Amino acid sequence: MISPPEGDGAAPDAEREASSPSDAERAPPPVVAAEPARSRSVPAAPPADPEALAARVEPAESGPDPERLRARFGRPFEAGDVIFREGEPGTEAYLLEEGRVRLIKKVRGAERSLMVLKPGDLFGESALLGGAARSSTAIALSRGVALALDQGTLQNLVERNPGVAMRIIKQLVGRLRDAEDQIEIMMLTDTQSKVVNALLKLAQQSRAASGAPSNGASFAISPMELSTRVGLDVDTVKRAVQQLREGQYLRVADERLEIPDIEALRRLFGLLGLKDEIRGEQ
Repeated sequence: MISPPEGDGAAPDAEREASSPSDAERAPPPVVAAEPARSRSVPAAPPADPEALAARVEPAESGPDPERLRARFGRPFEAGDVIFREGEPGTEAYLLEEGRVRLIKKVRGAERSLMVLKPGDLFGESALLGGAARSSTAIALSRGVALALDQGTLQNLVERNPGVAMRIIKQLVGRLRDAEDQIEIMMLTDTQSKVVNALLKLAQQSRAASGAPSNGASFAISPMELSTRVGLDVDTVKRAVQQLREGQYLRVADERLEIPDIEALRRLFGLLGLKDEIRGEQ
């Protein structure tokens, strides 16, 4: 129990003294005693908006509810479905949840693969710039689900979930790096050099991501994905990979490539470049 303030015990004596007329004349004006009462009559703050309160209480790092997002924005597709076509107006970006999707683009009447997307990849994001047409065609390679997000939804998702924002930033930076790598590969004239160069870059990325100290690397990639990176048809890529297998520069298990010695593959790339230079001088 909280003790009463000191001085309250003198209240009876003060009341007896106040009953005397002479003391009553010396009593302070009533307005002084009433002054503290106004300080306790501060209006109560209006009730908080429940949604705003929930937004403050819920930590942003917890991330969005995947099931809720899928129920609201999920777009299922089957293998062979066209999710969007090049040249169409676009108002939504897609976040791939399940399955695989290939992006293709027409170049002088021929279809060229741009990339093969996996779960977690964002695609069609250029449509969020406003008034932009689709720059490629998205075709499903397997059954799956993608989240269709308009500009407002994606912005809200990014603002409230820093983890999602960072994942998207890393993905876009990775695509810029891949585009620069593809430009470098396209400048090579020799087919084998294109494939070896692409494998070297993939091996270096895989080793950096795993932090492995060894000189080898292992990563998953399909012939179609590799052909997309080097700008060659799948059959040509398969023949180049087979030659590398015969030279024991790599091993293949299902859709996973294992490079036992990255330095040996790098030396081969140097020899291929030298061979190309000699051929050009003749």
